[in-house]
Amino acid sequence: MPVTILTGFLGAGKTTLLNRILRERHGERIAVIENEFGEAGVDNDLLLTSGDEQIVEMNNGCICCTVRGDLVRILGELRQRREAAPGAFDRVIIETTGLADPAPVAQTFFIDDDIAAYYALDAIVTVVDAMHAPTQLDECHEAEEQVAFADRILLSKTDLVSALERERLRARLVRINPRAAIAAVDFGQTPIADLLDIGGFSLDSILEIEPGFLGENQHEHDDAVRSFVFTSAAPLDPGRLQAFFREAIAAHAKDLMRYKGIVAFEGLAHRVVLQGVHMLMNSDIGRPWAEGEARESKLVFIGRNLPHDEFAASLARCRVS
Repeated sequence: MPVTILTGFLGAGKTTLLNRILRERHGERIAVIENEFGEAGVDNDLLLTSGDEQIVEMNNGCICCTVRGDLVRILGELRQRREAAPGAFDRVIIETTGLADPAPVAQTFFIDDDIAAYYALDAIVTVVDAMHAPTQLDECHEAEEQVAFADRILLSKTDLVSALERERLRARLVRINPRAAIAAVDFGQTPIADLLDIGGFSLDSILEIEPGFLGENQHEHDDAVRSFVFTSAAPLDPGRLQAFFREAIAAHAKDLMRYKGIVAFEGLAHRVVLQGVHMLMNSDIGRPWAEGEARESKLVFIGRNLPHDEFAASLARCRVS
């Protein structure tokens, strides 16, 4: 059973790329394991699924450390499900949290005998945010590890940087990982042949750059990085929410590593999808709310030393009474 690990730092565009894969491979059933850093996530709501996919969420911990045991359990359950119904799915894609070190995730497919007997790690695909990568690589060990272990590197947001900046970043990525092919990706648009069934992962190559790869990897995250979730059963006011984000970005842009969510506005039949990284934020119309569906807004923030109580109070004032 081929497995693809889809990784990349916070806000790089992993879910956008995953949506591209799910839309493209209509003849193939895919089991997706979604991992999010906080106690609750919204990525499952952002996936454009056809109903044939099997989506498994792993929240409240990072797949490379605190919930790594859950990954083994879930892979075992997926194997049982497929053995009971051979047509249930044809491959597995694991989308890691943006703070994951891919090494412990990849280890799972070699040091656990039951997993190694059934699954084959096809490739680690890393999405790199061209606009924010230089700072991320300077400040975050995980960003470097995601590049170092990649079999394919996809550069997103290249339109937001100059040609000189792109070339400098490409040269830096090659210094970190000369093995991986590098290509640009625009809103997830890239040939599927470059993503799946590429046989890119080589254990021998990994052991050359990290001889202790198969040993125990005790990965710890920066304690200052926390997640915060805001939910509201009442619709939100667009003007007030816009004002909140203007003020939050002005005051905390450097520490706002990632923010995303689904929002219900009064009188709007569709959910609104919000996504942001530091000062860069955008919104789009999402799927329509189904008849009888609870129209709950959910916003997730990940960052360093963010004023969670202050955010919660400000967001509560955005509710329409």
